Amino acid sequence: MIRLKTPEEIEILREGGRRLAEILPTLASKVVPGVSVLELEEEARRLVKEGGDKAAFLGYRPQGAKRPFPAALCVSINDEIVHGIPNEAEKIIKEGDIISLDFGILHRGLITDAAITVPAGSIDEQSKKLIETARTALERGIGAALPGKTIGDIGAAISKVVRPSGFVLADDLVGHGVGYRVHEDPLVPNFGIEGKGEKLVPGLVIALEPMVNVGKSGIKMSSDGYTIRTRDGSRSAHFEHSIAITEKGNIILTL
Repeated sequence: MIRLKTPEEIEILREGGRRLAEILPTLASKVVPGVSVLELEEEARRLVKEGGDKAAFLGYRPQGAKRPFPAALCVSINDEIVHGIPNEAEKIIKEGDIISLDFGILHRGLITDAAITVPAGSIDEQSKKLIETARTALERGIGAALPGKTIGDIGAAISKVVRPSGFVLADDLVGHGVGYRVHEDPLVPNFGIEGKGEKLVPGLVIALEPMVNVGKSGIKMSSDGYTIRTRDGSRSAHFEHSIAITEKGNIILTL
């Protein structure tokens, strides 16, 4: 069931989103060759606590999961598309890696969620293009998220960026509603047909998150029960913003 947010709740989400928008670049600045993913996790916990908020992912248990998520931050490297766990295995970031940082915070009872993909040192041209494609796909998806439009319009706008790029969208991975919980209705696929799907109405808060692979679209689950990888081992990039639909357009909450 879709639960719309009141103007007062959207203002709280804006507050939390601004805090998240300050934390992510700080974490991104620490993505350098030689740093451990555990250091990023510890810094994320410190920053969110410093702001008086809570990490939304820590202890969250998605439907069907065998255990709660054990970290505050998702750190996904190269072929890891999403939900990489930074505090269960020692991983050191290497020159040329690309790193997805996905973080959510709970501020005054409401959740915002955002993600970025950043390079560690110098990366190859294909990886640069991959990151830029995923970033542009998110921007176009947001541009299509207007009152009176539909979920299908968002997916169509995202896929129109990815399809001619030579890259592909990851199978079965979608955006979602957000606010009261980390994942809410509706699902927001990264492909769609214009004019089809749920209508975008004022008060709807959704997280858009294109996940773009270099190789094939297939995915697989790692043994930790959370980290999703490309099936063929190719690299993937991920960008995400939480947005609110308003009477006049939309608000990017995590900016």
